[in-house]
Amino acid sequence: MADWTDRIVGDRMTVDREFNDRVVSSEFGSQEWSLIMTATEFDIENADDPDAARIVANTEKLEGMMPHIEEAGERERSMAGRSSDSGGSVLDSVKNALGLSNGKQDHDAKLAAAEELVDEYAAELQSHLESKGKWEQIRQSYRD
Repeated sequence: MADWTDRIVGDRMTVDREFNDRVVSSEFGSQEWSLIMTATEFDIENADDPDAARIVANTEKLEGMMPHIEEAGERERSMAGRSSDSGGSVLDSVKNALGLSNGKQDHDAKLAAAEELVDEYAAELQSHLESKGKWEQIRQSYRD
């Protein structure tokens, strides 16, 4: 089934460029997004049904990658001269220093945001393939 993904490499590059504005407006930096995409695989759900088939993001590996994603985000923010805490305020810095930050809740929220953004990307990829008249061919390739 990996063959279908090989057939859309150029389309993925186009969608990557088009989706970049969405990534920039998100809470994720470019390094974080690269790691999120590395941890994500794409499948086609309901490939046998032309009306219900759709590209879906398999994010099973994302949870394990989150520490690296969060670390990359901290590096990006520190290189940009921004605070490495999630809120950026003095109060947040003090809470983090005292160990009073809500680390698990922040982690879960960041994971959910990453999954949501990847789902948006999958929908954009399918929309692109449909607009280029390639979707049916890709769906059948996945099925075979």
